[in-house]
Amino acid sequence: MLTLRSLIFNGIDAVPIDVQVQATGMPKPLFNIVGLADRAVNESKERVRNALASMNMAMPSKLVTVNLAPADLEKSGAHFDLPILCGILCVMGILPADLLSQYVILGEIGLDGTLQKTGGILPASVWAAQSNLGIICPGPQGAEARWAGHTNILAPTHILDLINHFKGTQVLPLPELVAPAQSASMVGDMSEVRGQESAKRALEIAAAGGHAMLMCGPPGSGKTMIASRLPGILPELSPHEILESSMIYSVAGQLDGRNLVSSRPFRAVHHTASAIALSGGGADAKPGEISLAHNGVLFLDELPEFQRQTLEILRQPMEQAKIMISRAKRNATYPARFQLVAAMNPCPCGHLGNAARSCSRAPRCAEAYQNKISGPLLDRIDIHVDVDGVNPWEMSPVPASGAETSATVRKRVIAAREIQLRRSRELFGREILNAHLDGKELDAAVALSDDDTAFLNIAAEKMGLSARGYQRIKRIARTIADLYGGAAVTQPDIAEALSYRPISRGKF
Repeated sequence: MLTLRSLIFNGIDAVPIDVQVQATGMPKPLFNIVGLADRAVNESKERVRNALASMNMAMPSKLVTVNLAPADLEKSGAHFDLPILCGILCVMGILPADLLSQYVILGEIGLDGTLQKTGGILPASVWAAQSNLGIICPGPQGAEARWAGHTNILAPTHILDLINHFKGTQVLPLPELVAPAQSASMVGDMSEVRGQESAKRALEIAAAGGHAMLMCGPPGSGKTMIASRLPGILPELSPHEILESSMIYSVAGQLDGRNLVSSRPFRAVHHTASAIALSGGGADAKPGEISLAHNGVLFLDELPEFQRQTLEILRQPMEQAKIMISRAKRNATYPARFQLVAAMNPCPCGHLGNAARSCSRAPRCAEAYQNKISGPLLDRIDIHVDVDGVNPWEMSPVPASGAETSATVRKRVIAAREIQLRRSRELFGREILNAHLDGKELDAAVALSDDDTAFLNIAAEKMGLSARGYQRIKRIARTIADLYGGAAVTQPDIAEALSYRPISRGKF
């Protein structure tokens, strides 16, 4: 019996799997795969047979048993094709088992023996590097494996390339490390937004502190346009964030083999999306939109049109910055520190308050429409802002010198973030954005005077704020003070923060 190494994934964490291959005497070739393998893994028997036939080879005339250990973990995915085929080639004496045992092996095999792309190469390469092992992966994904800082990589495009490499007739070169290409920005500029000064101000505060934001206004008022500008005023991803986001996209099979996720994700989810599409899951427990938006923006338009049970999924990851997916045979945990931006109409027709256009059921229909969103979810959204219809006179072209660009706003956002991150390093020894401050951390970062505390308490009592809403006011006020470069939170900062909280369920 020989043993090779492959992986499965729990979220973006790799779990080692032993691929044990044994051939025993039989009058004719038989091929079995055991170890709680799903259909995709079992189908590898046909892909392996045909790949061998394409090279004028055949299965050995023995009983070949492949065991994927540990047997109590479900194995899924076509990436087991390559380690299974390598194990059989070792049994046949074509490949050296002692050398292959020093590698982690992943790859799907085509019927002609070519290696196909598979998900999870980046986190697999990270795990292999940490375990002092090499990695064998499909040729098109060699550059992806290099991003883990790994140098012991074999990336053949065909199984013959791997055979020739170990026989010494061909040398597989180290895949080229390509600098991440900045993806062409699809994000518009803030200077293109006409009017809506209060919404743009709220967006800047949200960007500076990492706060969740909800915009409510009539159709055509620019809610989607404003939300799409958020990535353009956020700081660039750090190297750690690039790697972490890229690992999620790699597991999801959405990573370009030659490029990492180099710009902040902006995931705009349609209101018909299912709960599994949002949270992740399925047979393979793949990441959903919540995790794909990690380190970026999750935009939900027409918020009340989502299924209520779908929206309730957001509550846990908004608090814990991770999403736990539990299925019958698989559990997975994915990072989910996203910035939620949502938009909604005030009522089904969208023209509440407009006497000329609102329907005959107003304002009763507005209460029922807004009540589709649960109070606990609304309470977790820091900033609530009304977006009124744009005045026609504001639609006139603005001179280039008079329109504030995203670059200008971004400088203020970066400066405010540097202040809060420096403060958190000094106070807590780690970097925390204002939106994630809690408990003693929040009390230390927002030290209010007696007068300011009394002002906040009276306002919170009159507005009926919950304890969570009270804490969110302090976080927003801290961000507003940071935007001004102020060391202390003042009463005007608190007053502005209070203006971004809903007074009641029926009014935003």
